[in-house]
Amino acid sequence: MRRLLPALFLILAGVSTASAWSPVRYAESLLTDGSPAVIGHNRDYVVGSNETLMEIAVKTGVGFDNLCRANPDSDPWHPQVGSRLILPLAFLPPDDLITGITINLAEMRLYLVWSEDGQRRIRAYPLGIGRDGWETPPGDFRVTRILRHPSWTPPPSLRKEKPDLPAVIPPGPDNPLGEFWIGTSAPGIGLHGTNQPFGVGRRVSHGCLRLYPRDIRDLVTRVKPGMPLRILNQPVKISVRASNLYLESHAPPLNPEPLPATVPMDRMDIHRAILAARGIPLRFSIQN
Repeated sequence: MRRLLPALFLILAGVSTASAWSPVRYAESLLTDGSPAVIGHNRDYVVGSNETLMEIAVKTGVGFDNLCRANPDSDPWHPQVGSRLILPLAFLPPDDLITGITINLAEMRLYLVWSEDGQRRIRAYPLGIGRDGWETPPGDFRVTRILRHPSWTPPPSLRKEKPDLPAVIPPGPDNPLGEFWIGTSAPGIGLHGTNQPFGVGRRVSHGCLRLYPRDIRDLVTRVKPGMPLRILNQPVKISVRASNLYLESHAPPLNPEPLPATVPMDRMDIHRAILAARGIPLRFSIQN
């Protein structure tokens, strides 16, 4: 019989702040047939006095929900001072990843794959997505335009919900679109910065996709009109490499895909990892 030995795939390196995107190290962004299953490394963070996980998420550039899932034993509003948190910066690329922009709604991340000096690279950014009743639609789309310092025209449905909203909000600190707007062919859906960074990594928008200000500034340097955009919803990601199976679960799926039939293993360990939905890559070593 073979049995499965789970090991949390963590690389903990003390940091006071993290880069706004992942992988942190530029050298780790190469995407080739020989790339490791897990891109980037998780890091740790020591909780300071009077900090909340929401403040830490903004400070370190990770999504709030992802930070909470990665640290289920930590109170989001009153974490223990001096305790160590996992910053979820490592990831398995989703299936059906394209060159261009791939958004996985289940994990609230945007993946950018681009070519540079003849090599493919990948970078992931946390996202705020549509809340219940205003869900961001999946599908294949394209980038249509990029605006700097955009004005915001609230849609009629939102003005009905909030009648005090003006018809147009000009560029500036009160504009919820932030510094940049990336228009898409998805009706009414765009990517933008924000003047409310606490909403990144949460389901709070009216369908659009918000990024941290420093992330949208980085993203627009590589995005052009016509770039493909794919929006998908993959809560569980799996990769098999040699004698290891890697799994990253963000929410238990309603109809889970079967594990590869060629990998004999104790399914209970996998089932528990999927249900835990910690949103960080786990490695399962298969031994005789």
